[in-house]
This record gives sequence, structure tokens and C-alpha cells, in this order.
Amino acid sequence: MQTDLRRFRWLGTRTPPSDRRRLVVITGARQTGKTTLARELYPDLRYLNLDAIEERETVRSLRTAAWGKTVGPALIDEAQKEPGVFDKVKYAYDDGAVRFSVLLGSSRVLLLRQVRESLAGRAFVYELWPLTLSEVSSPAGTMPPQPLFDRLITAPEDFAHVLSAEPPRLLGEEGAAQAEAFDHLAAWGGMPELLSLDDKERRDWLRSYQQTFVERDLADLGRVSDLLPFRKLQRLAMLRTSELLHYAELARDAGLGTATVRRYLEYLRLSYQVILLPPYSANLTSATIKTPKIHWMDLGLLRQETGYAGELTGTLFESLVVAEARKWVDTLGRDTPLSFYRTRNGREVDLLVTTPRGPIGIEIKNRARVVRRDASALRALGDALGDQWVGGLVVHRGEDIVDLGGAIWAVPAQRLFG
Repeated sequence: MQTDLRRFRWLGTRTPPSDRRRLVVITGARQTGKTTLARELYPDLRYLNLDAIEERETVRSLRTAAWGKTVGPALIDEAQKEPGVFDKVKYAYDDGAVRFSVLLGSSRVLLLRQVRESLAGRAFVYELWPLTLSEVSSPAGTMPPQPLFDRLITAPEDFAHVLSAEPPRLLGEEGAAQAEAFDHLAAWGGMPELLSLDDKERRDWLRSYQQTFVERDLADLGRVSDLLPFRKLQRLAMLRTSELLHYAELARDAGLGTATVRRYLEYLRLSYQVILLPPYSANLTSATIKTPKIHWMDLGLLRQETGYAGELTGTLFESLVVAEARKWVDTLGRDTPLSFYRTRNGREVDLLVTTPRGPIGIEIKNRARVVRRDASALRALGDALGDQWVGGLVVHRGEDIVDLGGAIWAVPAQRLFG
């Protein structure tokens, strides 16, 4: 694994240049690289870090009318630490004294609340997730090619053509880099800082990250008075990754009320820790379930908190694939909702990506070889959807892309997202 921390970040292809009239908000989990990316994109902006008490006091004491001349276009880190900064930036922007500024923050709920209250209609919000497989596998500082996943969801009419044009197996450095990046995400997750550390340092970093998240992000929310029940709920949620989310059962095991469990899970979602994947909403049949599935976003954090250091299990592999899909569609702003499909008799498709033309179904199998029966749920769903159906993928741990017939293909996970 390359140890250079500099990585191409796909989000940088969407953010506007500083010569536009624009207010930019970049949020995301702690330590995903927001500051690094923003300072690379906007090196000419004045940098203010409101994590520092002195900076907060200076900003607080500055008269609103003086913001444009005194601060001007700026990159403001941890902006949610000083709520008054939003009104001052708004005043300068509306007055024409400032045409461009960037606000960063890792406390999503507080930052976006301030944006809604002060910068509504003015700010463009972007979310920076942990590193994608594509970003990890690319040489430091270089732009990787468009992943196969994106080519499929942006041109679904060419589904079979795109897949048939791919070489069945990647050899040489490119294939090795993708496999190595996949192994890193499976073992350590996607936090950029971990790339430069050895294994012991990575474990220490993840332990410190978890402690910082609990002590600082939850303190920012100010709604969790006792951290021990929250930590217990968090660990139980990790152990249920890739499972249907039953609030009452989780509340019973955690010794908490159902309302408290719902509130804690919402905090985990808002802080980019979990994905609550909804069931497919099309009314194919009344036999489909209405319960969401829970997926943990970063396997490095999950492994650290649960103490699991073993081989990649089926549930962990499923969450890794779902997380890669979520990172990609959110980062690139793709209008492709994610869901899953499950009937009451247990027939399930792990992930559906709903493109403008129709759904692409994805079955996730934690093994190196795929056989035709692995696509049986996809075929049944394709029959039910009829003309709406684009095609299906069986995502696996092997190396080969294989045509399984009937617009269904077996694709290695690292090829899909690398």
C-alpha cells in the first residue's frame, strides 16, 4: 500500500472554482480529509480554524459590517464552533463584499442546521466520505479512470456493452493495485491518515478516533448525557451490520427505550457512521418488507470497536460493497437512489441502484467463484420488473468478469469500484 497521504479526491471534480460567486459548505466525518482537500483546491483563500479558541474569540468580536474588509474570501474550518460566523458571512455575501467562501465542519447536524438558518438559498453543500476504493488504488496525486460502477449507472442503456468490453481479468500493476486497495479497505477502512501508518499505529489511531468521536461529536450535539449506553448501542449496531434493523429487538438488547435507540441511530447516521438502507419502494408486491437494513460505513472502525480481526465475513463484505456504492453516488452527486429488495418469504437482492432508466440489481457473494444459481434472486426480480429492469450484477471476491446470461454478470468488487 502506498504510504503517501496525498490522494486524488473525486469530490474536487464537483466543487466550484473560487472565481465564482458561491458559498461552499464541505462536511463529512471527522478526519476524512476535508481540510487537506479544501486547502489544495483553494490555496489563495485566507484560512481560519475555529477549533482554536483564539480564532473563535477573534471572529466573535469582529463586527458584522467589517467581515468583508477584514476577513474577505476565506476558508473557515470547524465553522459550527462559532455559530455567529454564518450570519457574518451571509451579510458580507449579500452585501457583495465577499463573492466566495468555504465553510468546513465535521459536526453534520450542527453545521447543516446553521446553513439552513443562515445560508439557505446561498450555500452549496458537499459531503466528503472516507476514501473510495478508486481513490486508494490510484497512484498518489493522479486522477484515476472512471470506475466501472459509475459507467454502468450513468449509461444504463449500454449495460451489456460496457461489461462485455471489459477484459475478463486484470493483470499486472493495475490489477494488483485494485486488489491491494480492496484488502486495505476490508482490514482498515478508508480514513486517509491510516495509509502512512504501520498496523500497530493504525490500531492506536482507530482507538483514538473512536474516543474523539464519542467525546467531541456527541458533546457537540449536547443530547447524550450518559455515554456508556450509547457506546453499548453503537457496538450492538456494529454486530448487526448487513441485517434488518429491528428497533424493538435492538432496544431490548441494549436495555434502552425504543425512542432512545431511534435517536442514537439517527446520531450515528448524521455522523456518517451508519447507512440505513431503505427497502425498494416500488409497489411490485405487497409481500415485500418495509424494514431498513443497517450497514456500518467503515470496517476499520467496526473492527476496532468489536475486536474482530479475522477474515472478511459475508456480512462485512456486503457492508463494504454497499458503503462503496453510497460513497460514490453521494460524492459525484448521482441521482441514483440506493435500496434493497426482500420479500416476506426471504427472497432478497442485497442492493438496488435505481437509475433514470430503471433498477440495476446487485447480489453480494463473499466467495471467489460464482455459479448460475447465485443469480436466482436477480432473475426473479428482473421478471417482476419487466421492461424497467436494466440488469444485474453478482459482486464477488474473485478476479474474473463473467457473463451469467439474461443481462446478469459476475463482477469482482475491486473491478466494480476500482
